[in-house]
Amino acid sequence: MTLQNENQLAEAAAERQAALKGFANELLTAAETLEPVAPLRGRLEGMDVDDAYVVQTLQLEKHLADGRVLAGRKVGLTSLAMQRQLGVDSPDFGFFFEDMVHNEGARLAAGAFVSPKVEPEFGFVLKEALQGPGVTVEQARAAIGEVYAAIEIIDSRIADWDIKLVDTVADNASCGAIAVGTTPLPVSVEDLTTVACTLRINGEARESGTGEAVMGDPVAPLAWLANVLGEQGVALEAGQLVLPGSFTKALPVVAGESATADFGDLGSLTINFI
Repeated sequence: MTLQNENQLAEAAAERQAALKGFANELLTAAETLEPVAPLRGRLEGMDVDDAYVVQTLQLEKHLADGRVLAGRKVGLTSLAMQRQLGVDSPDFGFFFEDMVHNEGARLAAGAFVSPKVEPEFGFVLKEALQGPGVTVEQARAAIGEVYAAIEIIDSRIADWDIKLVDTVADNASCGAIAVGTTPLPVSVEDLTTVACTLRINGEARESGTGEAVMGDPVAPLAWLANVLGEQGVALEAGQLVLPGSFTKALPVVAGESATADFGDLGSLTINFI
């Protein structure tokens, strides 16, 4: 390879990195102004999932530099319902901070989001760290301390939810906020696949599923996440909260509505939008 070719490749790489940084800045601004941006796919030739995670990581680094405290991670697109809804065939992951976590009865301003939707999930609090690669489902199961009812409020800083995998990955896996119960669900981690959950809007049952809908076993996304992050030298730490994915497809919510993750006899979690 000639020196000229090497210089051309270096210039192309620098231009690509600048474009990814520009996307990250666009999304950071969109989160503040609630003015969504055009889909990222097609705006950079050959943009792939690795590029999208660079965009996500740049935003994470900016938030951490600003003093926000990482509370945990979320895995998305783990159910067939969600994959069909968004036209993808693989999971993704994102992050959330302590100031994004809410509890039972929380009153959330619908206007604080661009276009919010809700998903019923488990919330896993880890009792020990998980460091991939090589984490098995059995090891992930053993690392779970408590299991809580949870709701993820997903939101898209991409206009009109016009997203494919690279768009949602870049946009922090469409994470908007998290709600989690304050009392653990009385269930064994070995029995999570059979647990049923109903998503209720204003008390009306709208969607339902079982833990098996979450990648066949809701602990599997936890192991997957530990291994993907492990390849980047990042560990899931003890005490962190991890949401492994939705039981059902996501449903939109507006001001005046409540959303409930109803686990039957095990308990429930309700949040309100104002």
